[in-house]
Amino acid sequence: MLEIAPLAVAGIDLAPGSEPIAGTVRGLAVTLAPAPAKTRWSLRAKDPALLAAALGRALPEPIGTQLDGIARLGPDEWYAMLPAGTVPPAASGQPLSLVDVSARAVGFTVQGPGAVAALTRGCPLDLAQFSPGRATRTVFETVEVQIWALASDHFHVEVWRSFAPWLWHTLAEAID
Repeated sequence: MLEIAPLAVAGIDLAPGSEPIAGTVRGLAVTLAPAPAKTRWSLRAKDPALLAAALGRALPEPIGTQLDGIARLGPDEWYAMLPAGTVPPAASGQPLSLVDVSARAVGFTVQGPGAVAALTRGCPLDLAQFSPGRATRTVFETVEVQIWALASDHFHVEVWRSFAPWLWHTLAEAID
């Protein structure tokens, strides 16, 4: 069972050792689990080459894709999920924005043959058509989320902490 922090308005803290929930959705096996801790950055730049140089890594080019922990969400917007403790590069004086949003969001993984069935209970996208490497901002019912396709049956879902308890329990309720 997911342990929710006593101060729910501050969001959700997945207690170390929180157990994944495994079962089936429409007869297909699925597991919902807290994602490992990550450092998260909101990135903006009009010149992708300048941002790539500042980060020291390649950026995904097409909108709606992810590469090596960075998703391109818009023409000048990226979102990075990197190993916990990753330090942002010094980029002062550059025409770009790099904001640490690690405390804003939490992640879940939804994995197994029933992952698409679990997520499409509230997401309007045809996730069965999502190939690995896709990442997009969308909604689950009325809550904004990001969905990253890690494999055809393995997804990472990012949600703001204040909505995380609701989303966790909604997904868990879908699992028999």
